[in-house]
Amino acid sequence: MPEPPTRPRVLSGIQPSGDLHLGNYLGALRNWVAEQDRYENFFCIVDLHALTVPQPPAELRRRTLDVAALYLACGLNPATCEIFIQSHVAAHAQLGWIITCSTPMGWLERMTQFKQKSQGAGRERVGTGLFVYPALMAADILLYDADLVPVGDDQRQHIELCRDVAQRINHAYGDVLKVPAPLIRDVGARIMGLDDPEMKMSKSVAVERPGHAVFMLDAPDLIRRKVMRAKTDTAPEVGDPVGAGIANLLDIYAACTGGTAATAYAEFAGKQYGSVKAAVADAVVAVLEPIQGRFAELREDEGELEALLRRSAGRASEIGDVTLARVEDAFGMVPARSRG
Repeated sequence: MPEPPTRPRVLSGIQPSGDLHLGNYLGALRNWVAEQDRYENFFCIVDLHALTVPQPPAELRRRTLDVAALYLACGLNPATCEIFIQSHVAAHAQLGWIITCSTPMGWLERMTQFKQKSQGAGRERVGTGLFVYPALMAADILLYDADLVPVGDDQRQHIELCRDVAQRINHAYGDVLKVPAPLIRDVGARIMGLDDPEMKMSKSVAVERPGHAVFMLDAPDLIRRKVMRAKTDTAPEVGDPVGAGIANLLDIYAACTGGTAATAYAEFAGKQYGSVKAAVADAVVAVLEPIQGRFAELREDEGELEALLRRSAGRASEIGDVTLARVEDAFGMVPARSRG
């Protein structure tokens, strides 16, 4: 195993399978920006994972670059962290196959997301990638000897599988892979749908129900319309206790203004829901407008954006190739190049 980096190493990624929404920002991107100097960061756009369900090619290309531009627009600094497209680093797929071959089917069959997504379409109709992609996710993490993986609590199962696979390989082949730990935050980590406050805000749900989510690139007027139509409780004003709908709006307000759910409740206790929604909408617009402006600037120069992604992928490949070679050697595979 290599010497540990001076700062804990972190791997994070978002699929370009849909437009990013407020939950992606408040639950992930904002935290990445705030803590980017604390860790050695690898921020990936996981386009290989997006292929687990059919994607319109033009949309996949656009969204991949949109996600990269949003990473930068939110404040990630390419001078201090790596920002790259997953498929640009070949070692992701290469290690992914090795990890897939080392992962028992029973472990994959227990994954909650596969159960949920395959129920609707039927197991015989969904792609194999949907079944095995947790192994690729594990490879993404293990490729960089990541110490920590920031995830929402609903992703904890994926990190547990990654740890189990790494420990299984280490038991069989020696000290080959670093076993990562989840980095799970409580504040602002779980933003719920506007139309269903019992369901986490989701890109896939928002495709069918546009009122479900505020997208990061929504115009201010659209943001206000969506928030004003958000599902609330039957009482006309904020009382005690609050129902799920108002609780979600207060969480969003607190996350956007830097407060807590308790301070948000104290501010709006006894007020009509309309005034709460108006304040929430203003707070969301204030957070997203500067990001949208910077995003527009970045997307105007697509060539430079792609060049930045390629440069970062080259640096990531240098690190990932070391891990891949170590794993291949442990498994008895003949090296593709001289070890000099």
